[in-house]
Amino acid sequence: MPNLKDKSVIITGAGRGIGATIARALAADGARLTIADRNADDAASVAEAIRAEGGTAIAVTVDVRDRAAVRQMIDDAVAAHGRLDVIFNNAGVAQTKPFLDITEEDWRMVNDVNALGVLIGMQEAIKTFKAQGGGGKIINTASIAGKQGYEPLAHYSASKFAVVALTQAAARGFGKDKITANAICPGVVATEMWKIIDQGFRDTGITKTENEAFDMFAAGAVLGRPSTPEDLVGVARFLASSDSDFMTGQSLLVDGGMVFA
Repeated sequence: MPNLKDKSVIITGAGRGIGATIARALAADGARLTIADRNADDAASVAEAIRAEGGTAIAVTVDVRDRAAVRQMIDDAVAAHGRLDVIFNNAGVAQTKPFLDITEEDWRMVNDVNALGVLIGMQEAIKTFKAQGGGGKIINTASIAGKQGYEPLAHYSASKFAVVALTQAAARGFGKDKITANAICPGVVATEMWKIIDQGFRDTGITKTENEAFDMFAAGAVLGRPSTPEDLVGVARFLASSDSDFMTGQSLLVDGGMVFA
């Protein structure tokens, strides 16, 4: 078992999907969770489920593009759990658009959440870690699209390359403060986000049938199946625990063998 008992952990985008699954797993390990999501009902539902299972969790509503809201999220976590030990900057959005059809509005929508939102979350967490002393852990959700670009997801890929770059920059900048920064790069995961991506492929005429894009991409995994949110739990536990104390600046591919780097 990872040594997560009583660690204060924030996970953004934890109202569903990968974030919710990781939150419930870390809570079962004894961590004290702050479930942050733009959808208040989703956040409350996950926090309530954790408490029903004997864990500790609060729910907060946050738009990761809003610095004041992110600051309040961290302050609420510290007020509830005594300090902040780990932040997962997991919230994200996706959009499928042919390369030549991506507009400035599309670019800002995707990158404001996926890149700017991660930057703000990292900055505000680092301020808290430094004020507390004793270091801290930043874990960002990137993607295989942060390792290679995909034409119908160019602006999404750019946003995830940015997450990898921000992870490396913070690792270099704050290692002296015992603050580590790492990223998880999932592949094709069966979540609501991939339903949106799959629908986008159909809407733009790239594919014709439901799950065609999902199945096409997932077929590239050498382990022979798409990912589930549960596949990300092990690496999340590792990165949140002291087992990863001497690792920083890394972006770990957990994709069933889709991308080799």
